[in-house]
Amino acid sequence: MDTLIHPTYLPSIPCFALLSQKSIIWEVCDNYQKQTYRNRAYICTDQGKYMLSIPINHKGKKQGRQLYKEVELENESRWQRQHWRTLQTAYRTSPFFEYYEDEFEPLYSKNFKYLMDFNFTTIEVLASCFQIELDFFRTEEYLDKAENLVDARNLVNAKSKLSIEQLGYVQVFQNKHGFIPNCSAIDLLFNEGPAALSYLQNFKLGFLNA
Repeated sequence: MDTLIHPTYLPSIPCFALLSQKSIIWEVCDNYQKQTYRNRAYICTDQGKYMLSIPINHKGKKQGRQLYKEVELENESRWQRQHWRTLQTAYRTSPFFEYYEDEFEPLYSKNFKYLMDFNFTTIEVLASCFQIELDFFRTEEYLDKAENLVDARNLVNAKSKLSIEQLGYVQVFQNKHGFIPNCSAIDLLFNEGPAALSYLQNFKLGFLNA
């Protein structure tokens, strides 16, 4: 059965485990909501768990809600430069950063207009590095109820507490902060490299039944 999921920024490890094990349909007809992984991702730094947040151009209140696919990036703040520098600082000593950095650098030097387009590009780059072949089937209308689909759209909520069983792996600053779970899949990639695919394929998906 296909699984319905939102495209997010540098998706989390549980999300990419889902992408590696299931057939996916992307929800692209929903309204944008704040405090979600649509415009944020978590990585591990020397300060512990750190949030990368993408600024967007908000519509005025009188204009009502905004479709996610129409949300534009706010590029005046040069957030791409800041995110890339943060990733470099956090992972330059990780075992596989130098191996993959040329794949990710263009994400932070190329101009993007829409948040969803940028998110899909980050997903494509990560999937390529993990050697996961993805089909990008997209919804044509908003599905209030996901009939005949596994509904995993709740994974987009940054504040939802899911019962996720995650095995540890060696992180750059683990000696300082201990293992930090449920980070962006980019953390797994830079630390585990080619071994990351097996990790994702063996990840337990019990959270789908939560």
